[in-house]
Amino acid sequence: MGIDWQLLSFGPDGWGPVLLKAAGVTVSVSLCAFLLGSVIGSLVAWAKIGGNRWMRRLAEGYTVVLRGIPDLIVIYIFYFGGRQVLAFFGHALGMQGPFDISGFVAGALAIGLISGAGQAEVFRGSYHSIPKGTLEAATVVGMGKWLMFRRVIVPQALTTAIPGLGNQWQSAIKESALVSVTGLVETMNQVQVASGSTQMPFFFFAVGAVIYLLITTVSEFAIRQAEKWSLRGQNYHQL
Repeated sequence: MGIDWQLLSFGPDGWGPVLLKAAGVTVSVSLCAFLLGSVIGSLVAWAKIGGNRWMRRLAEGYTVVLRGIPDLIVIYIFYFGGRQVLAFFGHALGMQGPFDISGFVAGALAIGLISGAGQAEVFRGSYHSIPKGTLEAATVVGMGKWLMFRRVIVPQALTTAIPGLGNQWQSAIKESALVSVTGLVETMNQVQVASGSTQMPFFFFAVGAVIYLLITTVSEFAIRQAEKWSLRGQNYHQL
């Protein structure tokens, strides 16, 4: 069976432009989710490390729940449940519908919460990897908590955290494929549309796999460069 490569062209009959745009949406929703997860993960890690008993319990409960339920359910809760919440508050304020939440926002929030649970563990583990003697020395020389955090904790913890954060970023990219259930036109959604329109599912799903592979390969290269940058001035051997 021959393959019509013109289907991937950027001409009037090609799917190239829409697939490229969909790949951009995939990267955008993944990036927003990852950044949100970084904020949430930092706060949860701080609660686990320095919070009181109730804060530690809440933080632990958050990570257990978000890491223990399917990602697709979280997306459904934000997309379909989010519309119900908006409608409830809208009607309470006397506003007229319809009330809706975009697939991009729902997907970014859902994946961000999922990513936050994983990133919290990465940050917590990175903090505990800092030698206690380093923190004690910073205290002895009179560093305040904020100065110690900025000059000692962040630089050393970040070096250890980068590989783990890289894994969380790669996970966010792959999880973004689930956002297609909300109707957001990202890579997975566009591939499904193309395969249905052309009756060539194998070809277009293979193209979708290549698109995700290209995104993750470029991401892996960037993560390795960031890791090398964080280790500048240190002696290490590349495996």
